[in-house]
Amino acid sequence: MSQTFAVAGATGLVGRSMLRVLEEHEIPIADIRLLASKNSAGRKLRFRGRNIIVEELTSASFEGVDIALFSVGAGVSREYAPIAAAAGAVVIDNSSAWRMERGVPLVVPEVNPEAAAKHRGIIANPNCSTIQLVVALKPLHDAFGLKRVVVSTYQAVSGAGQAGVDQLIAELKGRTPEKPKFNHTSAFNTIFHSFNEGQDYTEEEVKMINEARKIMGLPKLPITVTCVRIPTTAAHGESVNVEFELPVTPARARRLLERAPGVVVWDDPTRDFYPTVLDAGDHDEVFVGRIRRDASNPNTLNMWVVADNVRKGAATNAVQIAELVGDGGEGKSQKSKGKKYE
Repeated sequence: MSQTFAVAGATGLVGRSMLRVLEEHEIPIADIRLLASKNSAGRKLRFRGRNIIVEELTSASFEGVDIALFSVGAGVSREYAPIAAAAGAVVIDNSSAWRMERGVPLVVPEVNPEAAAKHRGIIANPNCSTIQLVVALKPLHDAFGLKRVVVSTYQAVSGAGQAGVDQLIAELKGRTPEKPKFNHTSAFNTIFHSFNEGQDYTEEEVKMINEARKIMGLPKLPITVTCVRIPTTAAHGESVNVEFELPVTPARARRLLERAPGVVVWDDPTRDFYPTVLDAGDHDEVFVGRIRRDASNPNTLNMWVVADNVRKGAATNAVQIAELVGDGGEGKSQKSKGKKYE
């Protein structure tokens, strides 16, 4: 059945990617409304062969809308998501506003698709770095049981939106950014995300810890994270060290991951074969490589996890959730329409 969609924040980096993913996935769409701030209203964006005028986001934007994809700031989402839900839309929100809210499902379709059916009008899309982590962890947890997880991220500046990309490009060209997104130089540098006041952990690190526990249904999961932003734009990489309750071998883990939905294994050290952030860019899958024993600890593996943070880490995951909602929240959305890989 065709539905009416709305995309709030349609002119942003993730919003534009949402439109692209919606075009690639075979979702019946009767009509679509593109919404943005007053400054962006009036622009035209192309969708399925036609130019659509972007409208200003207002409290009247959601009458008759079935599914609303939100890619706006947390404050805007706090204001407008309840309005959209009250108008009858199912909101799939990409901000941090609702992720840890009681009663709001936090969904990764390859991990906890059943949660989508429990929504009360709003479904939260997880943080990009959390999504790729839990997609890789889920099949291993089901087989061996997670005991402890240690993660270090290598995150693209695109995780901060178009402004982050613009700053890096300007700096690489030797220019001073007009509106810098980061407090430190991003080119040829490694920087951390914003720190929570009075805390040792950054906001990104806290998000990953709390969200992974909620999605996996493991509220006491021992997990520690260090998030680092690096001067790339295509995807996020993660070095993951996982200790399990049961004995595990790299070969068994590799076989499980090869069969897991949404996962592609590139892992052959004899051929120098592993996924890079450029390999993962513009794909919907989560790539895993360098699966090996931790020589310092039994029942523990190291692995390298890479995914496009704008697609699977935001836009694609949101569209997959929309597919679940369209199916009544049942089953798993496993469509992957990104560029083909060797």
